[in-house]
Amino acid sequence: MRWGQGKGAGAGPALFGLPLSFDHFVLPRMLRRPVRVLARLGGGEFAAPPFSAAILSAVLIGSGSAYGAYLGGQIDGVVQGVTARTGFAVDQIKVVGNRETSEIDILDRLELDGWTSLIGFDAEAARERIRTLPWVEVAAVRKVYPHTLEVRVEEREPFALWQQGNSLSVIERDGQIIAPFSGGKQALLPLIIGTGAPARAPDFLAKVKRYPELAARVKGYIRVGERRWDLKLENGITVKLPEDGEDQAIAALVRMDRDNGLLTRDIAAVDMRLSDRLVVQLTPEAATQREAALNEKPKSLTKRKPETKI
Repeated sequence: MRWGQGKGAGAGPALFGLPLSFDHFVLPRMLRRPVRVLARLGGGEFAAPPFSAAILSAVLIGSGSAYGAYLGGQIDGVVQGVTARTGFAVDQIKVVGNRETSEIDILDRLELDGWTSLIGFDAEAARERIRTLPWVEVAAVRKVYPHTLEVRVEEREPFALWQQGNSLSVIERDGQIIAPFSGGKQALLPLIIGTGAPARAPDFLAKVKRYPELAARVKGYIRVGERRWDLKLENGITVKLPEDGEDQAIAALVRMDRDNGLLTRDIAAVDMRLSDRLVVQLTPEAATQREAALNEKPKSLTKRKPETKI
């Protein structure tokens, strides 16, 4: 095979009609065999199909672009763009299992841009992002071809509202905070108040729930000094339970209310902290009325009629 006969010695080998000349340099060893093959093609030993030059150019350009995208860390974007435009763009999302978590928050964690391809979409990364939402305990993201994403979540179970200072949070049974109180059905949860209340609340609330008529009246369970409980009733009465023997105190309270209507009277508090007595505190209005009643004595006792002498 002749590479050329010097300057001006005539036309050298051509590839697809393009002249090749190697008079001024020596090819590296690794390129010699490929160039010989190309020279044979150009010398007429092989008839290239029509538009071969254009096809080869497109392949070279495409390969170069893909390689450049790979080096630049953008190959995922290339895959996303190509597959999205060939019918695999995500255009339907199904969300199942969310009660407290909004669909908007879930969609935000999916990070879709309108041209996201289902093929290139990272479902595991999306699942991890959804898992960071406060109410979500378990999350699963599934691809349903050709263009649907299915998201399933299992949410944490709320147990009570915990008030500490000005902060009001929804907590689980083990005392872990789920999220700040946001209203709605969360307002139906039991309200516990004070430091240390979450740790003791499950057992104490179970004791009160043994007496449904009392539990239905309780507005708040107040932990006092991390030692004992107060019950705040819906009519404003505060029941101060003892540090020890709270089971017996609750039973006695329910019994007195059944027998004498204790918790329906005009009183402010029932103090049961002392084991040998029950102290009832009247409301200010009731105390005023009682004082007035005690000060008013029958006239027969204050003014004696003069004796009539016969």
